[in-house]
Amino acid sequence: MIASCRFASAVLVAVFATISALPAGAADAERVVNIAMEDQFKNRHETLRYQGDVVVLVYAERKGAEAALELGRRLHVRFHPSAAQAPATEWSRQPVVSPAGWPATLAAPDVHVIPVACLPEVPKALETVARSRFRKDSQFVSVWLDFEDTMRQRFGIVPNEPNVVLLDTRGCPQGVISGHLDEVRFGEVVAAIDQLRVRSLQDRTAAIPAAATIVR
Repeated sequence: MIASCRFASAVLVAVFATISALPAGAADAERVVNIAMEDQFKNRHETLRYQGDVVVLVYAERKGAEAALELGRRLHVRFHPSAAQAPATEWSRQPVVSPAGWPATLAAPDVHVIPVACLPEVPKALETVARSRFRKDSQFVSVWLDFEDTMRQRFGIVPNEPNVVLLDTRGCPQGVISGHLDEVRFGEVVAAIDQLRVRSLQDRTAAIPAAATIVR
């Protein structure tokens, strides 16, 4: 557990450094990813649909699934506090809270915390059985099902632990955090997510002069 915490902390330092160093611009278009999967209800989802918001993919193999689901719940409630008292049918539809200092006149980017179950070991013939099990266990919250080993191939995975990928408002990966998150490291992840949201405001503000210029 100690080694896992140290690993998560080291990766968070790298995430903050990456967020601070990355410039906005055309180069981001080359880094945009689109993770597409079906959930337990056979609904197809794509991360590109959430451009303008921050996407948090929380994923794990089978032995890390319980810890990943709990982390996903904590992150969702942190950014959508009313979810803590909401009925199960409305849990995913609660309003997001704005980052500190966000202008009251502007809608803040949402934070979509998406649980992903990594199931590459499930044979094609048994995928229907797996979906049925997830429908039973999660009747109202969508769980993306990774039968194709997409998450491990794209971002890597630490077995038996929760893994987190942060996608900024443009859809660009900003880091992977793996391992147990204690309260301090959980707070660091929250701060990293809010930093991505605030950066979107800075990008928007920087674009205003060029967009507002009128040539006569």
